[in-house]
Amino acid sequence: MKLLLDTCLSGGAKAHLEAAGHDIVWGGDWTADPGDVEILARAYSEGRVTLDKDFGEMAIHRGLPHHGILRLVGFRSGTQGIAAEAALRAHGPDLEAGALVTAEQGRLRIRQS
Repeated sequence: MKLLLDTCLSGGAKAHLEAAGHDIVWGGDWTADPGDVEILARAYSEGRVTLDKDFGEMAIHRGLPHHGILRLVGFRSGTQGIAAEAALRAHGPDLEAGALVTAEQGRLRIRQS
């Protein structure tokens, strides 16, 4: 799956998801942070599902277009990759269809587009 990870996700999460075979763009590799609106726009233009905490609110309340958003809430950096991969396995097709998935410890919530 094509993913864009914002800088709130760790480099370890990036490595875990790359090892699982995902096509990753990570904001931590950029020389400057262009801001959330630009990051979400880039993900949309490239057909990437985004992983971030703030993008769901931007997409719902501001109506910004997206190709699916995975929100990880309350995971430590060492467990972000594992949690993201589990959510992608459970709801990958939903995310690619534009859903908003929120992953919390022991719980996944989904909002269809």
